[in-house]
Amino acid sequence: MESGKTKVISVLVENKPGVLHSIANLFRRRNFNIESITVGATQQKDIARMTITVNADEKTLDQVVKQVAKQIDTLTVEELEQGTFVMRELALIKVNITVSKERSDVINFVNVFRGRIIDVSTDSITVEITGGPYKIDAFLNLMKTYGVLELARTGITALARGAKSIRIDE
Repeated sequence: MESGKTKVISVLVENKPGVLHSIANLFRRRNFNIESITVGATQQKDIARMTITVNADEKTLDQVVKQVAKQIDTLTVEELEQGTFVMRELALIKVNITVSKERSDVINFVNVFRGRIIDVSTDSITVEITGGPYKIDAFLNLMKTYGVLELARTGITALARGAKSIRIDE
């Protein structure tokens, strides 16, 4: 398989147990890695939105999208084209702090990246950063100097821009 680009797929599914497993298992059976997956409720309590990020060529992605669409619990699936959607990711980053100068440097970086400090101790600061993956990666690169003690990333969640919606009409 030729190397592809990062693609984002939005899937509306029935909000019930086992659906996430079925979709993830479909990728596993095809030996296809999911870079990130987020799942959450929509404005309709019986429907959940999955945002799946994969690295794939067009041919492979088309096959996977068709197979996801065939799943019994899938209501609709669509690849989000670059530039036609907004996306965000949340990261919680615990940074090692050994001297007060480092503490003020990290606080300044947090402010530049429009993050929030959500916990402070004598030897660490926990930061919340939201934005695109590149923004989070850039912040993480700066924090390598101090030492990242723990990291949790949510993965990408996305919606189509403007009036375009991926939804089920009632």
